[in-house]
Amino acid sequence: MKIAECSFQQAPEILAIFNEAIATSTALYDYQPRTMANMEAWFAAKRSGKHPVVGGFDDDDRLTGFASYGTFRAWPAYKYSVEHSVYVKKENRGQGLGKRLLGEIVEAAQKQEYHTIIGVIDSANETSIQLHQSAGFTLCANIKQAGYKFGRWLDVVYYQLILPTPAHPTEG
Repeated sequence: MKIAECSFQQAPEILAIFNEAIATSTALYDYQPRTMANMEAWFAAKRSGKHPVVGGFDDDDRLTGFASYGTFRAWPAYKYSVEHSVYVKKENRGQGLGKRLLGEIVEAAQKQEYHTIIGVIDSANETSIQLHQSAGFTLCANIKQAGYKFGRWLDVVYYQLILPTPAHPTEG
């Protein structure tokens, strides 16, 4: 399994991973499948923000999972914080890929001089919570009944990792 930067060439595979998560889980609080137009906008936002999209690839160069981060909140004082996501194809879960992908984006965030990387996780997603805890993330918020999907209210938890960067933060 190799880890490499994704390009728009992987958009159909990323789209399939997103749509499987939308249809079968509370990993995404979307109701409707995403489209290629959504992926074009998603990749454009990643490019403009200089936010990486890294993927895990099998021996046949098929995408098995991906991770990225983006703007946490769009106000200037949040410029050192990013919100990340990690998704692994159903058949590739439990093999350590999520941990590798999370490590890659944490390293990228540090290189880009971010200070806080935040994961927003459905509170019932014990696998994701354990993954984040094993990587040093700590619980920083629990929002009750923040979403509604599959006929029930959903709680979200925020996990954060504080990085030692930047060395010299500035305002403005």
